[in-house]
Amino acid sequence: MRILVTGPMGYVGPGVIRQLRARYPDAELIGFDSGYFAHNLTGASRLPEALLDRLHFGDIRDFPPDLLDGVDAVVHLAAISNDPMGKEFEAVTEAINEKASIALAQMAQERGVTTFVFASSCSIYGAAEGNPRRETDALNPLTAYARSKVAMENALRSSNAGRMTVTCLRFATACGMSDRLRLDLVLNDFVASALATGEITVLSDGTPWRPLIDVSDMARAIEWAIGRSPDHGGRFLVVNAGNKAANYQVRELAEVVATELPGTKVSINRDAPPDKRSYQVDFSMFASLAPEHIPAVPLKTSVQNLASGLRGMGFADGDFRASPLMRLRTLKHHIQQGRLSLDLRWQ
Repeated sequence: MRILVTGPMGYVGPGVIRQLRARYPDAELIGFDSGYFAHNLTGASRLPEALLDRLHFGDIRDFPPDLLDGVDAVVHLAAISNDPMGKEFEAVTEAINEKASIALAQMAQERGVTTFVFASSCSIYGAAEGNPRRETDALNPLTAYARSKVAMENALRSSNAGRMTVTCLRFATACGMSDRLRLDLVLNDFVASALATGEITVLSDGTPWRPLIDVSDMARAIEWAIGRSPDHGGRFLVVNAGNKAANYQVRELAEVVATELPGTKVSINRDAPPDKRSYQVDFSMFASLAPEHIPAVPLKTSVQNLASGLRGMGFADGDFRASPLMRLRTLKHHIQQGRLSLDLRWQ
């Protein structure tokens, strides 16, 4: 079996590589990455990509079609990966997350790839009051990042001619420790703030809803999608990937972190304007299709693992939001040093 993973050198990629190497020990694992965040290792004892058979550096906008020859499955993680980056680099987000991603899927079809796994996002539900959102409910993407995920899903739905088994995993908000940790995620930010300052400041009124999933459980979901038969979900499947028990209000996340890290003070801005990004998600379809891959890492374990990992790094940076652990800061630093152009191409 030959599996190609795009974007393995990000936050989610290291766990995906480990999971796939464990599940498919004899498979040929190939990585393709731009290397924007390759140097952002956090407490890793070895290079995560050492588990790959091959690693190719390149821009997904210039993806070489022959790299797909003989590939059985594509796991597409590569993306401009959050709302702040999407806002700062809106045209690039469209070019990479939408146009280049659609082109990759088309090339995969033409080259005979049989399985395509796309890392989508529950953020496409946007502002969604009322009941937890199902896959068939209306979408309300509020950001360039979310809009790009909708566009890719729609393209996969309309263009798949039945030759590939396509799975779009609408992931809950990622959290947890990684060999390339990001702190621009809500739970990770709260844990880092608690360790560095002894305080969590919730900038909203704490009421917005977020579903969460640990990165290790994301990797397990991707493993399931690679092995999914069309008999379980159809040739084309969009599915919310998460656990029904993991829908939280932001204030609850802060409270759990404070409980796990005693002495942490929580401050909530109850006069803040409402955060429009608020949604609960129904994960019952995933539970029925993948009962052995339901996310299993409890929130408190994600918090504990983050705290342990950060302490192991000697983390104590109260100004971490201006550090390379924030992905947007890394991109801006590359640009300031003349390494990247404004359209995020290496100079």
